[in-house]
Amino acid sequence: MTLRKESEGLIPVDIPNAGKPCKIWFKIVGDVRIGVPLITLHGGPGAAHEYMLPFIDLHKKHNKTIIFYDQVGCGKSTRLPEKNGDGDFWTFELFMHELDTLVDHLGLRSQGFDLLGHSWGGMLGGVYAAKKPEGLRKLVLADAPSSIPLMLKGEQKLIDSLPQDVRDVIEECHRNGDFDSEKYKNACVVFYQRHLCRADPWPKDLQTGLGHLEEDPTVYRTMWGPSEFFASGSLKNWEGHSTAHHIGVETLLINGRYDEVQDLAVAPWFHRIPKVKWVQLENSSHMGHFEERERYMQFVGDFLEGDHALN
Repeated sequence: MTLRKESEGLIPVDIPNAGKPCKIWFKIVGDVRIGVPLITLHGGPGAAHEYMLPFIDLHKKHNKTIIFYDQVGCGKSTRLPEKNGDGDFWTFELFMHELDTLVDHLGLRSQGFDLLGHSWGGMLGGVYAAKKPEGLRKLVLADAPSSIPLMLKGEQKLIDSLPQDVRDVIEECHRNGDFDSEKYKNACVVFYQRHLCRADPWPKDLQTGLGHLEEDPTVYRTMWGPSEFFASGSLKNWEGHSTAHHIGVETLLINGRYDEVQDLAVAPWFHRIPKVKWVQLENSSHMGHFEERERYMQFVGDFLEGDHALN
């Protein structure tokens, strides 16, 4: 049985125009000096690391060192509520600089590292990998859209399959901009229970991680919008597949049959990344690492530890 070693800390990160010193909180499970660590990128944007904690399974089963961190603006890292609505501040460049700061602080350039991004974290991971960062060995894009317009198109089909009364509320609230009412939140829950996480009840770590979106909605509301299927922020027209052909490392794509990130939003990654594999979990939505945890970790673990080249 593997003895689990954990450590955590704060790293200063220089963020121009932040108006104050910023720090990144991180947690390491395992020994960062051994093997090729896996860095996890949480979603949101603006959720935090807690809902990624099931990936500790990869340490237990594969002795893989796992690195969690909270992106600036959420969790235990520096919060910047004064930057609410500032789309020029919350950019991919900011979060890639933050990731580079973490990699360099832990000395992983020569040793190498793997990267797993979930949802928004996968969007970030795809853009980052296309820059060909030194040290990146393998990439996992989990439940990650290659295009927000394509994601929204797929979500609309899922909304169309909801009960009529729920659809009526969603359409009415979207027309009126009524995003904070209880009826809108209740309608969102119906969608989320089908396409965000189908586990009942939702796991505590998931509730904690996503709870940051309500506790401090600065990043989520600025970059995304008021709900998972209404994008009004700076990401609303984003697409990342145009640079995906620059991703030079082996890449695993994973999503769920009932995922809010439907196949049409994943497919461009598959068609444009040169060395890629795509697997889908039959009984999962957006949180397959909770819904089909064992199978999910088997796919990811086999990919990260395998030495069979992808064509």
